Amino acid sequence: MLTVHTAPLVLPVGAGPVERGAVAVDGDRIVALGPYDAVAAAHPAARVRQWPGVIAPGLRQRHAEWLLTRCYHPDPREADELGVEPLSGEAFARLARELDATRWAGSVRRGLQQMLRHGTTHLTGPFHDPAVRTAVSRSGLVEVLPVAGVPEGEVLDLDPLAGGRDLAGSVHTPLVTGARADFAVFDVPDEAALVAVGAASCVVTVLAGRLVYRRR
Repeated sequence: MLTVHTAPLVLPVGAGPVERGAVAVDGDRIVALGPYDAVAAAHPAARVRQWPGVIAPGLRQRHAEWLLTRCYHPDPREADELGVEPLSGEAFARLARELDATRWAGSVRRGLQQMLRHGTTHLTGPFHDPAVRTAVSRSGLVEVLPVAGVPEGEVLDLDPLAGGRDLAGSVHTPLVTGARADFAVFDVPDEAALVAVGAASCVVTVLAGRLVYRRR
């Protein structure tokens, strides 16, 4: 089914923002991008989804391997004991000695779910842990190999925009017609606000044309 996603602002990255813009998706591909009126007129039978804020390319999580293999993502039922934030460092090392395969697989799945909640569509690998490889494959998230070293002192966070990283440096590919439909919607008024507030403002993540996360 062809779907038109529209928002007050579309940020293609690499091109100027589109006011009252839209992205048309057919299957797993972007088939049109531009002002909503023009996109809707070209696809009159399409289902229309309206979102607040901005539509932007999906983000790339450069620290996915670390977040998934050297952090434990607590189950909500463990919140009283472990809290709700990922455990790393000494806390993770102590807990890791007690983890069986089931708890470890659950942590990986929850970590991936949190990444989707932050508008992530691409993960920097490679992933050597079998549980991580399996979970990433099943999630539909795209594994990409690193193209350069991670700068020393860079913030390790579930938010790909943490530490003031700009949008252009945090996406995998820009939004262009013909590309795979990987994008996210953030409830902010513009790019400056997105960078300032961060990817926790994500309300929707679309992966290969599928709605894989929507804030309730």
